[in-house]
Amino acid sequence: MNINATLLAQCLVFAALVWFTMKFIWPQVLEAIDQRNKEIADGLEAAARGRSELDAAQGRIEQLVSEARSQASEIIEQANGRASRIVDEAREEGERERLRLVESAHSEIERETMQARDELREQVAELAIAGAEKILQREIDAGAHGAMLQRFADRI
Repeated sequence: MNINATLLAQCLVFAALVWFTMKFIWPQVLEAIDQRNKEIADGLEAAARGRSELDAAQGRIEQLVSEARSQASEIIEQANGRASRIVDEAREEGERERLRLVESAHSEIERETMQARDELREQVAELAIAGAEKILQREIDAGAHGAMLQRFADRI
């Protein structure tokens, strides 16, 4: 065999293989590569969209956290104001109660003073009657001399 004929046959077979590959296999390989490139591009685009959405979401989260903090500080401020109002109201109520108790104590003292004076008058009247009995050596009728004893007690 001749090496040239073999080489020529191999070249023809190689050319037929290249033609067959280019005609039937290569378009399918290119289509698969293009499809894979498209999927990768879509994935990268989705990743970029996701990253931008994540950044936007983080911005919204920071805004919401800021709003929540401001609302919390407002609520705390309102609670402190309410607490001070409650303390003021309790202080005023305590002052009113103190004044009421002082007034009640004064009226009670005045009532007891009057009662003690009345009891003292009665005791003075009894002592006066007892003294007069001893002086007169006879018993004085308290019922008969009631008006006189009352005048005497009033002067005392």
